[in-house]
Amino acid sequence: MSQIIDRRLNGKNKSAVNRTRFIHRFKNQIKRAVADAINGRSITDIEHGENVRIPSKDISEPVFHHGHGGVREQIHPGNREFVTGDRVPRPDGKGGKGRGNKASNQGDGEDEFVFELSRDEFLEFFFEDLELPDLIKTELAKLESEKIVRAGYTVSGVPSNINVVRSLRGALSRRIALQSPLRKKLHEKEEDLERLLLRLGEYEPAVVELKREIETLKRRINSVPFIDEFDLRYNNRIRQRSPTTQAVMFCIMDVSGSMDQEKKDIAKRFFMLLYLFLTRTYDKIELVFIRHHTIALEVDEQDFFYSRETGGTVVSSALDLMHQIIAERYPSNLWNIYAAQASDGDNWNDDSPICRDILMEKVMPLVRYFAYIEITADVHQNLWHEYLSVKKRFASFAMQRIESISDIYPVFRKLFQKQAA
Repeated sequence: MSQIIDRRLNGKNKSAVNRTRFIHRFKNQIKRAVADAINGRSITDIEHGENVRIPSKDISEPVFHHGHGGVREQIHPGNREFVTGDRVPRPDGKGGKGRGNKASNQGDGEDEFVFELSRDEFLEFFFEDLELPDLIKTELAKLESEKIVRAGYTVSGVPSNINVVRSLRGALSRRIALQSPLRKKLHEKEEDLERLLLRLGEYEPAVVELKREIETLKRRINSVPFIDEFDLRYNNRIRQRSPTTQAVMFCIMDVSGSMDQEKKDIAKRFFMLLYLFLTRTYDKIELVFIRHHTIALEVDEQDFFYSRETGGTVVSSALDLMHQIIAERYPSNLWNIYAAQASDGDNWNDDSPICRDILMEKVMPLVRYFAYIEITADVHQNLWHEYLSVKKRFASFAMQRIESISDIYPVFRKLFQKQAA
């Protein structure tokens, strides 16, 4: 079966048809490169795509050729070294084509093919087949920002807003409307005057009276002003409310002694995925970073992931702080509130029931979605067991366990997979 490749160039010398085919062909390799891309990025660093490296041997197009074997005699054009009957020595494989670990004075090869993904393509691979659960954009969740827009014309305003073209058009219409009857009558009088002059002298009373009427009509026509205050039109501008959606994402992380740098790195990658996901839904996203051990603090991203402060574990302090921040800055009737909590689950035993109560009574009624991530390779800790009761009561509460870095993306897909209709 023949396959026709359309190589006609589109805008900016790129073939969109072939680019789409190329992405489809190397989809698995591109997805692996995208999954590894967030390692060195900040959570908010989404303004560029990603370079994907593909081995050169994988990008060749299939061709029809003769198979090996059989007896063939063939001398290619340009051959100056061999004649019929010569044996061609087999390459020893120690040099050329970029293989081997020793230098060689012959052979050539190709580096890996580098393919650049745009920002939209990069995000498309990240969030393929995903969606925000319980995504409710209520009327109050859509803040209305005002912008000034044109709204026709008005008869009053300041001189700087005069619309010259519209004003002159109105003046021309007014002059035509007022002068047309007078010009018609003037034309009739002038024809009558020409007929009288053929029979009567120039100083006859009828001729003089007709001339006087013609002059009166001309004065009336000339008295119509070129532009009048009535003709002026001003550009009218009004304030128009345009809805904008916004959300706040709370990142809560346990930084007690049991949360080492590897676990923090896992948490960072998960938070980054969630942030990238939310930016595709909302125009405005704000981040709130809360770190806690025995006490909770709101910090910036640098301190959130890399501060060396540590201590015991009292998770309720972070949930109390989150509720306090929501009450002060993010009322639930104006904001779509999301939260993700990362912890190894090791909490002070007396504090875990308190966390459960805070979530049920204070936090969950306010948020759209709350995801709890337990980063541990051991059995579930006491916090997990308390949170199970929260999950049973609230469908917008989800919990998953991550054992290693390789579990981040699968867990994220489980939390945000598309739900059956």
